[in-house]
Amino acid sequence: MSDPTRETAFALLTAVLDRHRPLEEALDGLPPLDARDRAAAHRLAATVLRRLGTLDAVLEPFLAKAPPAPARMALRIGAAGLLFLGTPAHAAVATAVALARSRGLAPFAGLVNAVLRRVAAAGPAALEGLDGPRLDTPAWLWTAWGAEARAIAEAHQIEAPLDLSLRPGAVAPDGGVPLSTGSWRYPAGTRVTELAGFAEGAFWVQDAAATLPARLLGARPGLRVADLCAAPGGKTAQLAAGGAIVTAVERDPARFARLRDNLGRLRLSVSLVHADATTWRPDEQFDAVLLDAPCSATGTIRRHPDVPYLKRQRDLPGLARQQDALLDAACAMLRPGGRLVYAVCSLQPEEGAARIAAALGRMPLRPDPVAPEEAPGLAEAITREGFLRVTPAFWPELGGMDGFFVARLTRG
Repeated sequence: MSDPTRETAFALLTAVLDRHRPLEEALDGLPPLDARDRAAAHRLAATVLRRLGTLDAVLEPFLAKAPPAPARMALRIGAAGLLFLGTPAHAAVATAVALARSRGLAPFAGLVNAVLRRVAAAGPAALEGLDGPRLDTPAWLWTAWGAEARAIAEAHQIEAPLDLSLRPGAVAPDGGVPLSTGSWRYPAGTRVTELAGFAEGAFWVQDAAATLPARLLGARPGLRVADLCAAPGGKTAQLAAGGAIVTAVERDPARFARLRDNLGRLRLSVSLVHADATTWRPDEQFDAVLLDAPCSATGTIRRHPDVPYLKRQRDLPGLARQQDALLDAACAMLRPGGRLVYAVCSLQPEEGAARIAAALGRMPLRPDPVAPEEAPGLAEAITREGFLRVTPAFWPELGGMDGFFVARLTRG
C-alpha cells in the first residue's frame, strides 16, 4: 500500500531537483492532503534536501552501479527516515519499497529493500567518518563563505525554529521564549496556525534576523515610508505597527496577493501598490525607503534547504544588476535627508557590501552607521563600515538565525 507522506515527499523532491521549483511552491501545487501528512511530507523532503550529500555518501558503498534516478530518490527518502528522523527500520524499509513499486520501479524494489536493510543494520555508524557539513554544501557556496563556511554549514544541519513578531499590545502564545530583537521563538515544527491569536492577527511569522532592516529604519508615527519588494509583508507590518504611513510595493502577482492577505489578517492599514519598483514613481518623495531586494536567498538555507539546488553562482551577476536598478529607484523616491535601508537575505558578498560600494559611487548617498545599541545581542555583526551582517552561525545556543546583510544610508 502506498504511503501518502512518502509519495508526497517524492513528488516534492522531484519538483525541486528535476524541475527546479521552490519547495513551498511545489507543496502548494499538490492536490489537497491531510494537514498531518502534508507537514510530515514537507519535513521529510526538507530533511533529504538538507542532508543530500551525506545521504548519497551513505548509500554509495552499497550500490554496485548507479540506479535510476527515481530509485535513488526512494533510497534517499528511506535513508533519511532511518538516519535523521527516527523512523522505525521496518517502516522506513517497507514504505521505501512500496514507493519504488508505485513509481513503476518493481525491478528495483529488491535493491531498495537490500540497501536500506544494510543502512538500518549499520545505524548511526553509517555516518561515522563523513564530513556532513562539507558534503551537504555545494562547492561554490563553501568557497564563497571562506573561513565562515564550516560554522554556517553546521548551522544549516539544524531545522530552524519558528520566530514570531507581535502586533503592539498582543500577548505572545504559550511555549515561546523572548529574543533581544523583540521576537518570540518557538520550537521547530510548531504550527503557527494552531497558536492562540493567529486568526485574530496578533502576530506574524518572521525570523529574528528579518526584523533588523525595519528596526534600523526607525519607524515612528507620521513617517512616510516606501517598502519596496514588500511581500510577504513582515517588514511592512513592522513599519505600520510602529506608526509609519506605509506604501508597500510588490511586482509579482502571487506575492502581491499574499502580501494583501497577510496584512488583512493583521488588520494593519497600508497603501498597497502592485507595480515594478524599478519603474514606479510616487507623487511625492518619501521620508524613508526600505528595500529588501530580491537575492540568492542563501541566508535562508536552514529554513529553505531547497535554495542550494535552485540557485547557481552564475545567477549572481543578474541579481546584482536587479539590485542596482532597485537601489537607483529607491534613491530617486527618497527626499534629501531621508533614510534608505537596503537588505538582502544573502550571504554572498556580491549582493551585500559590493552593491552598497557601487551605489555610493554613483548616487548622492552616505553611510549611516549602525550603533551597537541598535542591534541588541548582535554587536559582533556590525562591520567595519557600520553595516550589519548576520549569519546562521550567530546565536547557536538559541537555535541560530537567518543570514542577512543590512546597510543604512542617508540621501544628501
